Amino acid sequence: MSSKDKLNRREFIGTAATIAASFSIVPSNVIAGLGKVPPSDQITVANIGCGTQGLREMGGLLLNPNIRVVSVCDSNKYTEDYIDWSPYGIRNDIREVLGDDTWWKNAKGIPGGRDVGQAYVEKYYAKNSSSGTYKGCTSYEDFRELFAKEKGIDVVKIMTPDHTHASIAIAAMNNGVNVVTHKPISNRLIEGRKVIEKAKSSGAVTHLLAWSDRPEYRQIKAWMDEGLIGDLKEIHNWSYRPVWQQWTKRPTDTPPIPKGFNWDLWLGPVPDMNYHPNYTNNVFRGWYEFGGGSIADMGHYSLFPLFETLGINQSPIAAKAFGTTTREEVDHVYQWVENDVAFPASCMIKWSFPKQASLPEFDLFWYDGGMKPFAPEELEIDGKDTPEEGLMLVGTKGKILGGFRGENPVLIPESKMKERPSSEIINSREVDRKTDMWVDAVKAKQQTPGSFIRAQTITDTINLGAIALRAKKRVEFDASIPKITNDESANNFLSREYRKGWEI
Repeated sequence: MSSKDKLNRREFIGTAATIAASFSIVPSNVIAGLGKVPPSDQITVANIGCGTQGLREMGGLLLNPNIRVVSVCDSNKYTEDYIDWSPYGIRNDIREVLGDDTWWKNAKGIPGGRDVGQAYVEKYYAKNSSSGTYKGCTSYEDFRELFAKEKGIDVVKIMTPDHTHASIAIAAMNNGVNVVTHKPISNRLIEGRKVIEKAKSSGAVTHLLAWSDRPEYRQIKAWMDEGLIGDLKEIHNWSYRPVWQQWTKRPTDTPPIPKGFNWDLWLGPVPDMNYHPNYTNNVFRGWYEFGGGSIADMGHYSLFPLFETLGINQSPIAAKAFGTTTREEVDHVYQWVENDVAFPASCMIKWSFPKQASLPEFDLFWYDGGMKPFAPEELEIDGKDTPEEGLMLVGTKGKILGGFRGENPVLIPESKMKERPSSEIINSREVDRKTDMWVDAVKAKQQTPGSFIRAQTITDTINLGAIALRAKKRVEFDASIPKITNDESANNFLSREYRKGWEI
């Protein structure tokens, strides 16, 4: 698209109401709630995924004067049966953004879907429009139709379940659209590789939202560079998640597909199966087909910036995992449940990493569902246990402990901190973290620190962990191929069986 075409598109959004609202004689600070940034300097965003997380984060898009949300997309039109962490959290956030305490007042549950997303966008822009109306946000059921019809979109923000991230990202880049996505890039290792390769070859600006600037990690690295913990031996990271319901087998009942919900489209690349609500909403991530488990949900936040800070850019060479076992009663007899469809309620995963440019060989350990490492001697000296969530680096001479994302890091035992300057003590609550750096990056046509092209190691690591859980044995990995070298059948988990027309 030429610069002339882009200017026209940004000045005139294809409906009469919007053209009237953005006519050049109207001052920029009253144009559809867009602040003082003229439309020609804004980036246009299509938001794909209007479920709980998509709506939760939409306010940040609307409040950013450098962004104009021009389209929404979701396979669900409208329902009030969404599941969230609180009954009114999202509603109250939307009310605050809109300045309207009546929003959702008649809803019987938690609403979601593309109708809600579109109404949210248009009501926000209308409240600051000179006419009091705004009809400049298009709505689509199918992201492929969106890309076919909406020309000139700068960025797509992907907020769908994990299994469709890769399909949407590649479609966006094939259409010359920059991509911002919620974690993970993909819940299959080879899919993730293909998305990253497309990001490299297309030149699109990409950003994985799990990346964040963490001065805590820079402090940890400074201590390591000073030799305070010796050579790195182990990294331990643990979370209390999952906080959603997990299952051990597929449901057998077949409830009807809700009106306005395109189940076939929601499945995307996954082979046909019967609809069930246990697959959808925020419980999708517990299923191997649709999600990536707790490690994909949370491990990106803690490990992606840590890998970047420590220079970990060589993928693991092996992984082994253990998960919770389950039994069920059948005719008064307890029987073993062979779970090959979903992530366990809790698990431990160990990856073996090769030597990095500035690090020796080391092991990475992940724990979730209440599992965590036992307190090391350095904590017991202080009469403490490992926290509910945390990060611990173990070296040949010492240890560093922090919160799940390295918050408030300390050398342990904490008596060591008395020898350190006060400038090394970080209060993570006071750290100002910029979360929308991708906006400036898109404007400048530059990659962010959270770009897809920097995310192959974290994507390989997390997906290899899932493979180890499914293989139920140690898997040895050759990242250069990529292939599992000690179990041919485990290679089936590197990719997926694709529904016709959805091949990647």
